[in-house]
Amino acid sequence: MTKLSVNINKIATLRNSRGGNNPDLIKVALDCERFGAQGITVHPRPDERHIRYQDVYDLKAVIATEFNIEGNCKEDKFVDLVLANQPAQVTLVPDAEGQITSNHGWDTIKHKDYLKEMVAVFQKEGIRVSIFVDPVVEMVEGAAETGTDRIELYTEAYAHNYFADREKAVLNYIAAAHHANKLGLGINAGHDLDLHNLHYFAQSIPGLLEVSIGHALISDALYLGLESTIKRYLEQLA
Repeated sequence: MTKLSVNINKIATLRNSRGGNNPDLIKVALDCERFGAQGITVHPRPDERHIRYQDVYDLKAVIATEFNIEGNCKEDKFVDLVLANQPAQVTLVPDAEGQITSNHGWDTIKHKDYLKEMVAVFQKEGIRVSIFVDPVVEMVEGAAETGTDRIELYTEAYAHNYFADREKAVLNYIAAAHHANKLGLGINAGHDLDLHNLHYFAQSIPGLLEVSIGHALISDALYLGLESTIKRYLEQLA
């Protein structure tokens, strides 16, 4: 079964909008685990507009499932944060400073030497590394050459085109996944996956190990409640 890692950035955004500690980020993370999520994901950014750097330390102290920290390894502060907290996984994302949300994967050919160096930095400390990539066979190939453990397929294009033609929307992802399997790479996925499109994606992608879902899941929880929402997402992955 594909694992569900809940991205709790949006909880931090809500908390930060009023100051104080409501909602309690730590409690939400622990509740997500209690309700069945197999991991917690955070994506701290330099301006700390949602996840604060201190949140990462606080979460690391209590999380019992897999902890996944996403971010841009070109930020020295991010690298230091990951090394200090030793998560189960670090996901390398090529965000520009001030970017609202992730919107593209790494060019693993252009940046292969750099990524190879950074992958080694984290692996040396026993941290599993995943590289955020678009569903392009050449980018998967380039990722494999960095020595990374996994790739995370950027699924915005799939989600955007799902209702128009889901079979066509998933084709590039299937091809990328087959190539990743051939090269011995683990496969994660994330971005705009939701209760409408998740099941078909999970059933179509061979070897899908983990999905990281935040915005849609937290939005659904406003209507359905957090426990019910997590259970529904797990059902889509079953």
